[in-house]
Amino acid sequence: MNPILVDFGIFKIHWYSVMILLGAILGYVVITKEALKYKISKNYIINYLFYLIIFCIIGARLYYCLFNLDFYSKNPSEIYKIWNGGLAIHGGLFFGLIWTIFYTKKYKINTLRFLDIMAPGILLAQSIGRWGNFFNGEAHGGEVTLEFLNKLHLPQFIINGMNIDGVYYHPTFLYESILCLVGFILVLLIRRKRYLKIGRLTAFYLIWYGIGRFFIESLRTDSLMFNNLKVAQVVSIGMILAGIILFIVARAERFENNYNDISNLEEVNI
Repeated sequence: MNPILVDFGIFKIHWYSVMILLGAILGYVVITKEALKYKISKNYIINYLFYLIIFCIIGARLYYCLFNLDFYSKNPSEIYKIWNGGLAIHGGLFFGLIWTIFYTKKYKINTLRFLDIMAPGILLAQSIGRWGNFFNGEAHGGEVTLEFLNKLHLPQFIINGMNIDGVYYHPTFLYESILCLVGFILVLLIRRKRYLKIGRLTAFYLIWYGIGRFFIESLRTDSLMFNNLKVAQVVSIGMILAGIILFIVARAERFENNYNDISNLEEVNI
């Protein structure tokens, strides 16, 4: 696949950047619609997301470069070229969580409820953003046959895109995109439950994505490594455990408020 959408000579628009931007925009729409129900203003969301995107990109890039330190220490000019790929979602999630905790505490918003509000938007953004990997010809799995891909009943353009230098590969980018899209739909359904406890949607996200990413990562050939361990699989286990703990803790009395209880909420503006 051609990673460049439009080439103006000295200025190029890459598919990778476009897909990340598209995911961010649609994620914003989903998040804002839900946040307004809880009297959180658009200005708050816009300001929050503006810095969130910046911090997530920085975190995702630093995380990726950290585990490819040999290359980037010798080629520091390549660090900022994110359009060539190399954003690790776990680094973005970590930096995003830190920013979210800081921002919600500053404006005295329930951090867990806000993370619950964010969950579907994040999943949708991840689902769309993975297509940037497709256009860059990265985040794929091991070698497979054309027959295998045909049995998956994939559109021809995906099969063609998985033909890299004459070799067909597992479309793991697609597996993760579907994982996140299904997760997005499930979160929308789950949050309609009348007596949903605050924190449960965040717990679901951690468990759902953690399990899915663990198995998808086992197929990938470009994993970030620490010694002989795939870092993403280690982090995924941590996400699963954190999700299970949060799911259990959310039953405790101090989280007795229901997610869908919008009574006694103060309007949040900046």
